[in-house]
Amino acid sequence: MSSFKIKGKTKLSGLLIPQGAKNEALQIICGVLLTPNEVIVKNIPDILDVNNLIKLINKLGVQVTRLNATDYVFKAEKINLDYLITEEFKQQGARLRGSVMILGPLLARFKKAFIPAPGGDKIGRRRLDTHFLGFKKLGAEFNYDSEKKVYSVEGKKLKGSYMLLDEASVTGTANTLMASVFAEGKTTIYNAACEPYLQQLSKMLNSMGAKISGIGSNMLIIEGVKELGGCTHTIMPDMIEVGSFIGLAAMTASEITIKNVYIPDLGMMPQAFKKLGVIIEQVGNDIKIPAHKNYEIETFIDGSIMTIADAPWPGLTPDILSVILVVATQAKGSVLIHQKMFESRLFFVDKLIDMGAKIILCDPHRATVIGLNRESCLRASTMTSPDIRAGIALLIAAMSADGTSIIHNIEQIDRGYQNIDKRLNEIGAQIERI
Repeated sequence: MSSFKIKGKTKLSGLLIPQGAKNEALQIICGVLLTPNEVIVKNIPDILDVNNLIKLINKLGVQVTRLNATDYVFKAEKINLDYLITEEFKQQGARLRGSVMILGPLLARFKKAFIPAPGGDKIGRRRLDTHFLGFKKLGAEFNYDSEKKVYSVEGKKLKGSYMLLDEASVTGTANTLMASVFAEGKTTIYNAACEPYLQQLSKMLNSMGAKISGIGSNMLIIEGVKELGGCTHTIMPDMIEVGSFIGLAAMTASEITIKNVYIPDLGMMPQAFKKLGVIIEQVGNDIKIPAHKNYEIETFIDGSIMTIADAPWPGLTPDILSVILVVATQAKGSVLIHQKMFESRLFFVDKLIDMGAKIILCDPHRATVIGLNRESCLRASTMTSPDIRAGIALLIAAMSADGTSIIHNIEQIDRGYQNIDKRLNEIGAQIERI
């Protein structure tokens, strides 16, 4: 198990280029299973979760050619469905939550699919009901073997249907969308997630020959087609990494420029940081975060304590709340962080409390942060990363702290952030991988 050794209170200065979006890459890579033709995907991030998914579909029979550091060619001409019932697949698939999205494409193209209960972050209950309810609406049969912990779906002839998703699940929408592209007739998916990742997936599928309308809204309409062809697709910059860099700049009082950021793709993120008093400047196609000597949390109009909560897109993505929380620890004022989706995602705050942060964990979903206003900085500590987003938040805290910190289990950070130590060291950080 690797660890980071971080020397705190170092000022950063320079340019950062965000990696390709992890969440989009996982959907797009699963989407290549819908066609036997070549699909070229550009700007794929070199991170553990994505690399593991590429290895998994390669074992499934997809030809994978790496053109350079970020671009790949995929050709899913010959798929070995028998691999789905092997012990090797069960072990590999169970480690990666994104693997659940191979179900939709395989169901659409081959009429059946199997998958072990997927893994991923330990951030609370992440149910898969939305995925399978969508498949059932298309006419597929679903089965869960509780003893083997294996999900299976089979549908010899999928038919278009109207469905109202029970939650606006991003992966659930993506899976159902991909399953429906070959369904006979018209499929309407209402209460669909409409994150930029879904918009990108829909655009890619349309470029392959799918007929999807309503892109960017919460109602997707899909006219079934017989087959899909190949295409070339470029993955957008990772908005969660952009938000992490904004938080890093604020916490370390550093001036950082983030390249090639399309502000609308950040959704409510700039407004959330503005509520903390963090200034974000648009400079051409880039954003600049000036050095913040201090920043003050806003209150509501009546003077009551500010609340920042996650919500379905275009609301604030839950993946950035851990960073928002750690940034608030050095602000002036107080804020209530409300993590609505996952009941275990705030449990990492005990590590920040050990570092000197003033945080009250109200319940599994809410934490009140009383900002220190830089009157005292966080103390260095030794800690363990529980998940991707908490991991980057702890790294940001350690970089602002007084002294040298150790973060164990950094494989969690590597799952979502490409060469983060090397990239931050290039602009002044002092992070050693041990």
